[in-house]
Amino acid sequence: MTAESVKRRVEWPMPPQDGYTVDDLFTLPDLPPHTELIDGSLVFVSPQRRFHYLAIDLLFNGLRSSLAAGLSVEREMTVLLDERNGPEPDISVVRADAVTGLDQTSFQAEDVLLAVEVVSPESESRDRTTKPHKYAAAGIPNYWRVEQDGTKGGLVVHVYELDSMSRAYVHMGLHRDVIKVDKPYAIGIDLSALGRR
Repeated sequence: MTAESVKRRVEWPMPPQDGYTVDDLFTLPDLPPHTELIDGSLVFVSPQRRFHYLAIDLLFNGLRSSLAAGLSVEREMTVLLDERNGPEPDISVVRADAVTGLDQTSFQAEDVLLAVEVVSPESESRDRTTKPHKYAAAGIPNYWRVEQDGTKGGLVVHVYELDSMSRAYVHMGLHRDVIKVDKPYAIGIDLSALGRR
């Protein structure tokens, strides 16, 4: 094996002067999986930690188990907020009539009723400030921020609802052992089940 074969040269795409658009997000070749577009910049995600995967899995299955008619739960799909923003929530609850088929790669913001982000060390700022601000501005009515409970290692779910006057989220509660809410539909999930996985 030569030194040249060991070295791997990565060729990064050169961004356009005004940044990328959501059209670029779907047409640029060889982007890593789960690349997001925030303010015209490509955001590459780091490898997923076990907590992140298990939290998504628990919430995804919990949301599906009590799913209301006319809705669909989607995992890691791009949500088109505007021309320069295409984030990928960990979980989204969308209108079922917005699901177009197996080749679908994105949803429009107006079809999303709930966006869920599980916070990772590398995404902490985006999940706490940037994304909720953008989701609210796009009119997504519900947002959950999910974090690891530092003292127990379990889940902490912060529930937010959109205030239509200010177009900002209002913190509606913090849930540790069980989450029981009625928006966007009646949901009850045993969060303590994460510790039994």
